[in-house]
Amino acid sequence: MKDAGRFFFWLGLSFVAIGALLQIAPNLPWLGKLPGDFRIERPGFTFVFPLTTCILLSVVLTLLASLFSRR
Repeated sequence: MKDAGRFFFWLGLSFVAIGALLQIAPNLPWLGKLPGDFRIERPGFTFVFPLTTCILLSVVLTLLASLFSRR
């Protein structure tokens, strides 16, 4: 039961962090506009593939996870 409580605590904390990031994201003008982020615009069609942004976020989240998982 103790492990389930710890799991739900971290799950809830991660939801709060994700919600905070979603609130802050529109205020970051570089998000999705880094070199290597693909954007194709045609009349009536826009395709966005933020490759560099995804890689950068993956590295940051991996570093944070490795810091918090050490005991």
